Amino acid sequence: MGLDPRMDNEGQIPKYLIHEYQDPNDIILEFNKTLIENTCDLIPIIKPQIAFYEKYEAFDALKETIKHAHKNDVLVLLDSKRNDIGSTSEAYAYSMYDVYNADACTLNAYLGLESIVPFLKYQERGIFILVKTSNSSSRDFQNLFSVKVENVPEDRVEIELNSVKLERNYIKMARLIENWGEELPRCSGYQNLGVVVGATFPKELKVIRNIVKNSFILIPGYGAQGASANDVKHGFNKNGLGAIVNSSRGIIYAYKKKNYAEDQFGKAARQEILTMSKTINKKIGL
Repeated sequence: MGLDPRMDNEGQIPKYLIHEYQDPNDIILEFNKTLIENTCDLIPIIKPQIAFYEKYEAFDALKETIKHAHKNDVLVLLDSKRNDIGSTSEAYAYSMYDVYNADACTLNAYLGLESIVPFLKYQERGIFILVKTSNSSSRDFQNLFSVKVENVPEDRVEIELNSVKLERNYIKMARLIENWGEELPRCSGYQNLGVVVGATFPKELKVIRNIVKNSFILIPGYGAQGASANDVKHGFNKNGLGAIVNSSRGIIYAYKKKNYAEDQFGKAARQEILTMSKTINKKIGL
């Protein structure tokens, strides 16, 4: 369940919470706590998107949400995409894991391995690296073909190649992640270096699953972004494991779509999860 609180003109959080609490930290925390308490027996993970907490200066709400999730035996995957190089990346890792106490976070590895290493030092925490993102314009770079060419001067910006095997950038990234994780410890066959593949690209998901056999795949894009159970099925292994399907708006704002009363938003979220789980399990044969 993605916890992406929206207020202002977006009008998603029930108005009665906004009127009752007024302070964004209190509004968001109450909203999140209700959602967690209504769904914690159905889901293993929540995924807060840090941008919304920054937008409303609700950092306390984010920290308390994470505490409340842990209190209810729910893991927290903080969608932050925060990394850099050197000491900056070390600071980001400290922030995600020591300040916010997230169990995992998302990263953009197009800066290279050195931007990931500080996070790998936290061996009990998880990392999910962007490979094929759900937005349509991801094709502009992630789908480009690349090739490694030896002995080309650095000031040469163009070359001509004939009969050379090429692979798309997202395939190259998936292979790098598989290589980076070879020496990492595993639990039930999986390492803590995962990947992110948007459900809106099901063909690419199938290909990537065959490359990163030992990684969990975080699959955003289900529900409000248009993806279905049929789109996510190839992210799972033959036993129905290995994939984390995320839905944010489709779950936490289900009360609007299903015409529940505002104060029943938690029950609406629960019902949406039950429906989503049943639909996906049927598609993957469970």
